[in-house]
Amino acid sequence: MAASTHEVTNQAPPLVGYDVFTADRVLTEAVDRHLAPDLLDEARGELSGLGRSAGSSQVQEWGALANENPPKLRTHDRYGHRIDEVEFHPSWHRLLGKGVSAGLTAAWARPGGHVRRAAGFIVWTQVEAGNGCPLSMTHAAVPALRSDPVLAAEWEPRLTSTIYDRELRPAALKAGVIFGMGMTEKQGGSDVRANATVARPLAEDGTYELTGHKWFCSAPMSDGFLVLAQAPGGLTCFLVPRVLADGTRNVFRIQRLKDKLGNRSNASSEVEFDGTWARRVGDEGRGVRTIIEMVAVTRVDCALGAASLMRQAVAQAVHHCTYREAFGGRLIDKPLMRNVLADLALESEAATTLAMRLAAAYDAAEAGNENERSFLRLAVPTAKYWLTKRCTPTVAEALECLGGNGYVEESGMPRLLRESPLNSIWEGAGNVQALDVLRALQREPQALDAYLREVGRARGADHRLDGAIKDLLTELADLDGVEARARRLVERLALVLQGALLVRYAPPEVADAFCASRLGGDWGTAFGTLPHSLDLAAVVERARPVS
Repeated sequence: MAASTHEVTNQAPPLVGYDVFTADRVLTEAVDRHLAPDLLDEARGELSGLGRSAGSSQVQEWGALANENPPKLRTHDRYGHRIDEVEFHPSWHRLLGKGVSAGLTAAWARPGGHVRRAAGFIVWTQVEAGNGCPLSMTHAAVPALRSDPVLAAEWEPRLTSTIYDRELRPAALKAGVIFGMGMTEKQGGSDVRANATVARPLAEDGTYELTGHKWFCSAPMSDGFLVLAQAPGGLTCFLVPRVLADGTRNVFRIQRLKDKLGNRSNASSEVEFDGTWARRVGDEGRGVRTIIEMVAVTRVDCALGAASLMRQAVAQAVHHCTYREAFGGRLIDKPLMRNVLADLALESEAATTLAMRLAAAYDAAEAGNENERSFLRLAVPTAKYWLTKRCTPTVAEALECLGGNGYVEESGMPRLLRESPLNSIWEGAGNVQALDVLRALQREPQALDAYLREVGRARGADHRLDGAIKDLLTELADLDGVEARARRLVERLALVLQGALLVRYAPPEVADAFCASRLGGDWGTAFGTLPHSLDLAAVVERARPVS
């Protein structure tokens, strides 16, 4: 008999058929830590169910198909009528529908809702990050609309519904709605005060017609949008429904869909308003203050999204190296590869721990804790800046752990890498976040006080952390000419906060490795340069995706 010309050996099995939630020790511990005991059983059950779905072969196939079949714009129907609709692959609707039904737009409706929703968001967006965009904006629209109690009473039950209704029809006839956002214009970018879209008041109080162009409008298939436009009293926030109460389409002309680096399953667009009907949200001239409530929440989701991408990339890398053999043994047992994996695991754990701390602060702030509200003012832009900056190098290094296999689309790693820069850009790129941190430091002393109380809870537990806190206080004492070094300052704020959280909550080997490398200075400029004397095997084992 002739010998076989093709035999598959020494290939890692696919990471499939597992519970994405319970296999993540860091995430499960964060949920246990931040939720009240009477909520834990129900929350763990829900999150484990979502985790099993996320880890199933069927749902992972949905993610691949949604990415491979991006949305298509249909500007007109066959008869020439303008329809401005976006057509999605069925897998996109399945993913988005599952996210809605899992409560990822409903954090505001139940106790511990932000922690539960944040954990679910980390789990679910590991399947396909694109559906996280409309889930995030729908969730985040609630605090902005609460500036108008009448609008909030009308829209909040629809926004927090667990029913996904994809049909374009009047919102009053729907059990649940999805929201998008349109702030950016071509001439302004992050400088929204330069927006040129005009809002002209109509006869009915609080109603306007908008004329102008939005350079980035996310999720244009949504039922409603929060947008900024120049009213007679200045820049103002408006709610633009996709379909009017009488069933007619609002003027919402989708000019084109963006051809993006990543996030390809989700549609981003340019839209034109031409006599578009809108409802004012909040007072005229206070548009930034109104919509910033939405932006703050979506910035938390940028941190969560970065943590999600890092976790999936590191899980894939550790899984691969557990099974792959080279040079006489498993890759995971090779000292140099173990150092790389441990370094990646530290980055992922620190990201998840910080992101979940933000979610817990939101729950506390919603319950009236003003210290936690002040903590968020500084911690959110700090975390958004740092976690999203660390995401791309982490994912790139994790991809390299798979060698040539990681560079092939079928591995899923290229999709993670293309997605990794998004959260750094969305809702304000790095400089915007750094400048926001400076504003908080210079104008809101209670925010720094709350931050220092948080990191102060860990003082005395690790001499490297204590030294980093002391150095940070010295740097904070001199804010003259600080703008040019703002990124450096925000990086230190983030690392000290992560170190303090890990010293309090992580196993000793994790906290020791983080403080030695990120705070103690015993670390190179690439992953895999941790001090060899650390317990790296324990750090890697903690990151292994095993339920």
